[in-house]
Amino acid sequence: MSSKVLIADDEPNIVISLEFLMKREGYDVSIARDGQQALDSIRRLRPDLVLLDVMMPARSGLEVLQAVRADEALAGTRILMLTAKGRETDIAKGMALGADAYMTKPFSTRELAERVRRMLSP
Repeated sequence: MSSKVLIADDEPNIVISLEFLMKREGYDVSIARDGQQALDSIRRLRPDLVLLDVMMPARSGLEVLQAVRADEALAGTRILMLTAKGRETDIAKGMALGADAYMTKPFSTRELAERVRRMLSP
């Protein structure tokens, strides 16, 4: 059974490229286009990994991250923050709130695929 990956991003071009990359890697992919959709999808689908943008409508990625970590049933969900906010303070905040990993845009698709593989390996 393939791992479930949720892509939570409001930028259509990024969603298209991430969806293509993750499907090519063999993952079962779902999409959320804002923070509230992301949180609802995490609760409903229980993905193995979430690629989570920080700046999104409805709820920010950081708010989604906090909500997931505060919910005992979801707290083990692996979350990779994928964002244009790449200052050290942004990265530190994401990691302090419980992100498992943090990558900044633009990103290398090869590096992202490798990071996802490592995060999903048993």
